[in-house]
Amino acid sequence: MFFDPLYLLLAAPGMLLGLWAQWRVRSTFSRWSQVPLSRRLTGAEIARRILQVNGIRDVAIEPVSGMLSDHYDPRSKTLRLSPDVFQGRSVAAAGVAAHEVGHAIQHAQAYPWLSLRSSLVPVLGVTSRLAMPAIFGGFILMSLGQAGLGQVAMLVGIALFAVLVLFQLVTLPVEIDASRRALTAIDAGQLVTGEEYRGARAVLSAAAWTYVAAAVASLLQLLYFLLRSGLLGGRDE
Repeated sequence: MFFDPLYLLLAAPGMLLGLWAQWRVRSTFSRWSQVPLSRRLTGAEIARRILQVNGIRDVAIEPVSGMLSDHYDPRSKTLRLSPDVFQGRSVAAAGVAAHEVGHAIQHAQAYPWLSLRSSLVPVLGVTSRLAMPAIFGGFILMSLGQAGLGQVAMLVGIALFAVLVLFQLVTLPVEIDASRRALTAIDAGQLVTGEEYRGARAVLSAAAWTYVAAAVASLLQLLYFLLRSGLLGGRDE
């Protein structure tokens, strides 16, 4: 598969976009993490203020290890911020912290796309383990002359892989909406100045590209599997 010219043709754009997105988010975060907030608030303090303004008092804020490991856990209603964000007093920290609070607001308001994504998470635990073995098993069976059985295995694997693609696609509106809520909150609360707002927006825009890249890469990989399975007129090899 990895030596298949068609796979390389379809996978290359997604891989390159992903590498560029990772570089952009790290470089943008690094740049704006050097710019201190005029109000000298930490990311944790900004998160707490936005939660209070929105009447959300049952969400905990905790530090978590790792760089850019920030996330909101809807199961425990916990906002976990990386050290640079939790303790940071930079424009980048403000943007990331506000973005994660955006997810908490989505949860409190039962934002439908977040609910859909959360419902897919338990399913991913199964599909992520079984999809690729089923697809590879189908390839092997077909190469051994077991075309019928091999195609069945591939179809099962493709169906499982499609759940991952769906998750990636659903993630896009969730993340974009969280960033929109974040920028609205820090602007309305006068937590940043005009230049700081532009910096926070740059950080969140860069982060959004990582989700776009993941969605594009998974879609292209799904397209490859569909072509090689014959469902889209591809040639079985």
